[in-house]
Amino acid sequence: MEVITEEGTAKRSGSPGISKMRKQSFYDNIAGYLFIAPMLILTVTLVIIPILLSGVISFSNWNFVSGLDGFGFVGLDNYTRLVQDESFHRSLYNNLIMIAVVPVAMFLALVLAVLINKATYFKTFFKVIYFMPFISSFVAIALLWRVLYHPNNGPINGFLRSIGVEHPPMWLADPKFALVSVMIIMVWTSLGFNMVIYLAGLQNISRDLYEAADVDGASPLRQFFRITLPLLSPTSFFLLITGVVGSFKVFDLIMVLTGGGPAGSTSVIVYYLYEVAFVNLESGYASAMGIILLILILLVTLFQWVGQKKWVNY
Repeated sequence: MEVITEEGTAKRSGSPGISKMRKQSFYDNIAGYLFIAPMLILTVTLVIIPILLSGVISFSNWNFVSGLDGFGFVGLDNYTRLVQDESFHRSLYNNLIMIAVVPVAMFLALVLAVLINKATYFKTFFKVIYFMPFISSFVAIALLWRVLYHPNNGPINGFLRSIGVEHPPMWLADPKFALVSVMIIMVWTSLGFNMVIYLAGLQNISRDLYEAADVDGASPLRQFFRITLPLLSPTSFFLLITGVVGSFKVFDLIMVLTGGGPAGSTSVIVYYLYEVAFVNLESGYASAMGIILLILILLVTLFQWVGQKKWVNY
């Protein structure tokens, strides 16, 4: 900025201040990059680079035991094989069925959150009780439910026999009930996390809205559908995204409980990928499977992200 003095000469003013602001902005940017550098480095090293390498390996017949000498490109053969692989189709189908766990767990968690939020006593106690399965070891949980599901000596079938069911399900040993049994455990374990997130969302809703609705004569049920649900839509969207992605990544329960059986009825993509990569030693084929899983999760997430514009209220 130039100012004309009485002598008619041009004098530049404000330059020191502008220069100082630019330096401060530069230092602030450097500080910001330094703060995000650790996470950025870890993300690039442990996520981005492995995904890119997996994409390259998916076009080969390589396995990690043979070393780099056994690396050979096979083009799209691995992806063509996936189209014809019935075991992969069954695993994909089981994964799609498991998505049903997400809305069921969200609905039950919302009901519990509303009830606990309205409760006067023992709020913290109930939060801890319902949250315990989520923070417990999945291996321990799987072993516990294996005992509960035991066809002959399990408490569940013992109770069913006591109320007159002569031939209760075999649960994990029956191909018709094995996947449902695993899904019940998934609902139980995710219930506490979803409930705590919903409780946080409920506590952020202003009480003035409910008081105004009471003055207008709105019933509690109408308040729930007109106030609570719309204002919880961002929370529901978050739980929906994380739940669907988590349902595609389930592995530990399948590994400990059923090993993908019986007859492949509980096999999912991640477990089948593990078998192909570390049991059959077909790293190239397993990498192709991983890329397909990545694309599938991205498509599902994109679909949810586009759809949220119609029902999520921010």
